[in-house]
Amino acid sequence: MTAGGNELTGAEAMVRMLQAHGVKHIFGLCGDTTLPLYDALFRLDHGIEHILTRDERHAAYMADAYARVSGRVGVCEGPSGGGATYILPGLVEANESSVPILGITTDVSVSARGRYPLTELDQNSLFRPLTKWNTVIDQAERLPAMVRSAFRAMTTGRPGAAHIGLPFDVQKAAVSESEIWAQPELGSYPAWRAGPALQAVERMVEALLSAKNPMVICGGGIVISGAESELQSFAEALNMIVATTISGQGSLADSHPLCLGVVGSNGGVPETREVIEEADLILFIGCRAGSVTTERWRCPKPGQRILHIDVDPMVISANYETEVALNGDAQLALRMANEVLAQSGEKRDFGGTARIAKAKKIKFADFEERAASNDLADPA
Repeated sequence: MTAGGNELTGAEAMVRMLQAHGVKHIFGLCGDTTLPLYDALFRLDHGIEHILTRDERHAAYMADAYARVSGRVGVCEGPSGGGATYILPGLVEANESSVPILGITTDVSVSARGRYPLTELDQNSLFRPLTKWNTVIDQAERLPAMVRSAFRAMTTGRPGAAHIGLPFDVQKAAVSESEIWAQPELGSYPAWRAGPALQAVERMVEALLSAKNPMVICGGGIVISGAESELQSFAEALNMIVATTISGQGSLADSHPLCLGVVGSNGGVPETREVIEEADLILFIGCRAGSVTTERWRCPKPGQRILHIDVDPMVISANYETEVALNGDAQLALRMANEVLAQSGEKRDFGGTARIAKAKKIKFADFEERAASNDLADPA
């Protein structure tokens, strides 16, 4: 039932807060604790389409895919207990991949805690270590502020997943309508971009120009930031090799003559490893330089010159001593680097197309030989 006067129920406030952030789709399925939320979705005029899923796992993965394709926050929901445990894997995957999805799990009433109600679960503890932002709302009047905090956390800095637990009695309690407002730009990502300091960009360009055979390794941060065109301009201006991680595919088209392709232990080959080993400077962009990308921190080798651009300061220098660090959005950082490079008047041709053509010729000759072979595996 709708609260009186200028008040909404907690469930209605949740729907209005999602609407205020521009949410157009929710993926999920109903349970006992979710009934007030479903009633609010049915009763209010909000323009949000609810897509019923087979189970909570599907809801989370659908929200993840939606966020990656649309550039907007993906929203999924599910009931308490087992529903919360089922929705969790999708939130973990999204969070580790820097994809903003909001998981809303309803919960048993606050007043019923400790009395062994069906599906009671410590959702706060469950989600805390595995999401970027997490809360269980115990007081309905805090709901709007908590939703704003979740969207702010999901879409700024390094994007990630958030979780909100919504107890049954909180969904029925009163919320002031005056609290229903949002920063609508936080419904998309990356929001509130921050660029690196100009002096740091100048030092990075200077270091890059001092190398003889530099290359770039891109992670998913380029794609998340939408920095593909800036990267292409930067690489083409210097005829410089660009390699990617698996999540960084698409940073530069695979067909581009400066794209080496995927490197690392999941997708790399000896020919691509050799290109990295020959480089005298590596520029990581939007990449954590983790175990897979670097083949357990052996490629690049310790001691190779390293530059690093990332929106998350914690990943810079985590695994390699870094000569120049740029903490900021990849699109803004590369745009600044292109401007500094153009203003410097310096010209370099690092011979990237020739090196890549040689590596790809060897790589694909071996592949084509295997692909065209009619030989059968030895059954012994």
